[in-house]
Amino acid sequence: MRIYGRVQGVGFRYYTQNEAVARQISGWIRNMPDGSVYIEAEGDKEQLEQFINWCETGPQWARVTDVEKQYVPLKGYSGFEIR
Repeated sequence: MRIYGRVQGVGFRYYTQNEAVARQISGWIRNMPDGSVYIEAEGDKEQLEQFINWCETGPQWARVTDVEKQYVPLKGYSGFEIR
C-alpha cells in the first residue's frame, strides 16, 4: 500500500506497527521521499482487511488523503518492522 496525506511526522509508522502486531499482520512500513508511507503487509484475509481499513484513516494526528493498494504474491514475512 502507498498512503498519502499528512502521514509523516505524526507517528504513522509506530501506530501502524502496533496495529499490525495486534492483528497478527507481517511485513514492513517505510517513509518515502515524496512524503507518503509505503507498506507491505501479509496476513489472514479478515485481519488484513481490518488492517487496511485502519490504514485508510491512521492515527489521530494523521490525515490520509489517498491509499493505493496492490495485491502481490506472498513473500513470507515474519513480524512487522519499521524500516
